[in-house]
Amino acid sequence: MKKFHFSLQKLKDFREQELDRQKNALSLLQADLKRIEEAREVLIDKVAEQSEQLDRVYRLGSTASDIAMRKRYIVTLQQEIHIKEQQAIQKQEEIEKQLDVVVEATKDVKTLEKLEEKQLEEYNHAAAKENEQFIEEFVSGQTVRAASPASETAGAAE
Repeated sequence: MKKFHFSLQKLKDFREQELDRQKNALSLLQADLKRIEEAREVLIDKVAEQSEQLDRVYRLGSTASDIAMRKRYIVTLQQEIHIKEQQAIQKQEEIEKQLDVVVEATKDVKTLEKLEEKQLEEYNHAAAKENEQFIEEFVSGQTVRAASPASETAGAAE
């Protein structure tokens, strides 16, 4: 019997490659989200640091323009934090969509794997049946050959 070959192997290979591409895209999106969150954390630390400096400047006394400039800088940092939060929300939505794509691609691959398992099972069943038939024929042939010399000897003795 010839070696097993899955009839949809090329499609399965294509779907597996597609799944890998989708997983890589998901990983890139997750890395982007992580960078956005890290940048946001840096901005939050800057706001805290600038707020402490502003408090010191208040206590020590400074010009109104210096205080106003520091306040504007803090407001700008807070706006950047807000932008990062919006970017993170948008990136999270992209990740969720990509996750759905990965789930669908995984289902496609799993379906083909199950189909391959079924075909392999059918192949193994057919191979077992073929082997069983071969053994039966072999045993039958041996029985016939074993009986033939006995009947020839009996026929020759008469």
